[in-house]
Amino acid sequence: MRAVAAIAVDAVLVLAFVVIGRANHHAGDSLAGIAGTAWPFLAGLAVGEAATWRWRRPFSVVPTGVGVWLATVVIGHVLRVVAGQGTEADFIAVSAAFLGLFLVGWRVVAMRVPALRPRPAGRDSAGRDSVGRDGAGRR
Repeated sequence: MRAVAAIAVDAVLVLAFVVIGRANHHAGDSLAGIAGTAWPFLAGLAVGEAATWRWRRPFSVVPTGVGVWLATVVIGHVLRVVAGQGTEADFIAVSAAFLGLFLVGWRVVAMRVPALRPRPAGRDSAGRDSVGRDGAGRR
């Protein structure tokens, strides 16, 4: 469930990047326009999510956050070039900064929230094992 939530957050943030960018460049807000701009980055995001899946730590900054960010930016721009949408150096820099800040940044914030931190195997949210003992063996 945590992985699905992380993927959803990532996708929403990529879409926010696209919508904000299109609004700033007066490119319109049609669904077709947003989809046309978003698909390369969403495809890159999907590759990044799949490539980092084996760590099974969707909220971790490294390797998941950094891997997802780099795949989203690099693959997204490669697909834009292949599709004839083009990229400029300024756009690559802005997209790398925005997506890095948001795709990695939300994970940094999430790691500060105790309920979202990874727990040692077999421990509940209070740090107790299945018998009710804490890390020092006390009940």
